[in-house]
Amino acid sequence: MTAHRLARTFTFALALLLAATPALAAWDIPQLMTELARNQGGRALFTEKKYIALLDKPVVSSGEMRYVAPDYLEKRTLKPRAETMILDRDQISLERGKQKFTLRLREQPEVLAFVASIRGTLSGDRAALEQNYALFLSGNRDNWTLNLSPSNPRIAELVTRITIGGSRQQVRSVEYLQADGDRAVMSIEPDDAR
Repeated sequence: MTAHRLARTFTFALALLLAATPALAAWDIPQLMTELARNQGGRALFTEKKYIALLDKPVVSSGEMRYVAPDYLEKRTLKPRAETMILDRDQISLERGKQKFTLRLREQPEVLAFVASIRGTLSGDRAALEQNYALFLSGNRDNWTLNLSPSNPRIAELVTRITIGGSRQQVRSVEYLQADGDRAVMSIEPDDAR
């Protein structure tokens, strides 16, 4: 092989590699939403820490969650006291002890927008997320962070930012920074034992 032919082959191979690199290295919102949409549900364990300005230490709770795509989420807090929250289509139900409360989401647009941040992320529904939030993605397929910044002024009165972290189609953490400065950080681990 002549030097000219070798250089041409090398140049061609380099051009192919460079052309393929952006496609391999790119990690964008459509790819994340496709990954998330593949998750049809499952069970997970969670630990949540709520940092409240009036308290010296965070309030820590833990329990289990169950998700069934696209619109059912059950969160059972086991510690420090039992509490159940069920999000099913257009309804959210809360139960603590003998107290039960049910709310239709369409009657509470701010609550619906907040719920849409959870449900939209879990189901990979970009359109639902973008109704009330600007989306900013960083990281890669194995370690990503999605920041949701409220674009709706009424939502911005309640929450400053929602940060969701994960790996591939699994959400691993959720952090809510409220407009009043309080925040909640939830760590999520798949419960493979079930």
